[in-house]
Amino acid sequence: MTAFLLAYLPILIFLAIAAALGMAFMLASAIIAPTAPDPEKLSSYECGFNAFDDARMKFDVRFYLVSILFIIFDLEAAFMFPWAVALMKLPHPTSVFAFWSMMGFLGVLTVGFIYEWKKGALEWD
Repeated sequence: MTAFLLAYLPILIFLAIAAALGMAFMLASAIIAPTAPDPEKLSSYECGFNAFDDARMKFDVRFYLVSILFIIFDLEAAFMFPWAVALMKLPHPTSVFAFWSMMGFLGVLTVGFIYEWKKGALEWD
């Protein structure tokens, strides 16, 4: 039983070091960071514009475009890492199908990226 538990010792050490570093960084930022916030930093900030009374006020559509851009790259990263790990372990006919399935997925993401580019979501004035 002790040999089984010793196999998990590196994970426990890693978690302890990560927790200690996290606490040390938070403590260091609380001690070292300047604590003179101005009113602009304390004001509420949502979606890139000041708070308002009317919920039907118009605002720039670029905020939606930026969120679409985030989803495009987030999905790409979330699906490509496990796919790349599993691709080489698959038998030949299945790996070819998996490769072309991912190329189709990347094609759809590329169309979304081109749409974002044409709409000007990547250019902030």
